Amino acid sequence: MASLWAQTPAPQPSSAGQSQPAPGLQARPADSGQNAQQASGQNGQFTIPVSVNEVYLEFAVTDKHGHFIRDLQQNQFALLDDHKAPAQVYSFTQQTNLPLRVGILIDTSTSIRTRFQFEQQAATSFLLQILRPQSDKAFVEGFDVTPDYKQDWTNNIDSLTAGIQGLRSGGGTALYDAVYSACRDKLLTARGQEPVRKAIVLVSDGDDNQSHAYLEDAIKECQRAETIIYAISTNVSPSRDRGDDILEKMAVATGGKAFFPTRIEDMPSSFGEIQEELRSQYALVYKPADFQANGAFRQIYLYCLDRRYTVRVREGYFAPKG
Repeated sequence: MASLWAQTPAPQPSSAGQSQPAPGLQARPADSGQNAQQASGQNGQFTIPVSVNEVYLEFAVTDKHGHFIRDLQQNQFALLDDHKAPAQVYSFTQQTNLPLRVGILIDTSTSIRTRFQFEQQAATSFLLQILRPQSDKAFVEGFDVTPDYKQDWTNNIDSLTAGIQGLRSGGGTALYDAVYSACRDKLLTARGQEPVRKAIVLVSDGDDNQSHAYLEDAIKECQRAETIIYAISTNVSPSRDRGDDILEKMAVATGGKAFFPTRIEDMPSSFGEIQEELRSQYALVYKPADFQANGAFRQIYLYCLDRRYTVRVREGYFAPKG
């Protein structure tokens, strides 16, 4: 069991515009009346039941070269939820091995026609490498002007491969609609009593010209579904464009990362980095202070006290409605 030190005010911006962290997460015995969360590690698996007023937070830590840092301790981090230190921290784990729930979203619009077959091959290889049939599941969604679900949730690699290979290119691009639909219809209900790691792997040039939803709608629905976006840009021109900026915004807001291969042949290495990150994350379960089940958005500030390292985490989450 663990809890933060006493309540801490929200971080104040420094002269450089960066927020200063709160004191580190410190261990102390929990109140005997608390319904404690149990974390047990057997063969790399563990169980953490999560209640409605508790937050399950996963995050990655990297150095300035982008290398993952996997051996940090709980007291090396500082956390604020809605500008307050958590009421209690129930568990902290390194290199978690949670079951994966991954949505593969592939842009099938006309703008990526010349690169489409290579994208299919890279996505198939990614699933073959990362999916553990005994615990993980994925679905396949192509999109042009409308979402096209080629394969629903399954752990069957052959079915997922067939879904990817069954995609056909052509049409406009409704990127925001596709992400919104995937989160609302697939990922929002993908977690039962036990937590899972939910992610969208999005392959697109980021140029939306057909959506009814807005960028903010897609991001908010990802945050409601507690889903990370990993975006791989198919724009291989020498300079980044507006579509690349869109992919970056979606990834950063959800705690993920955007990749910008300079050659289409480099796409498998981007998939490889995503695979490494999904197996290299920390997990934290905590009870927010002054929690209210009112559906409001609660902002998260999570820092490593060693400022050589960068924490990549979602910007916040929506509290459930009571």
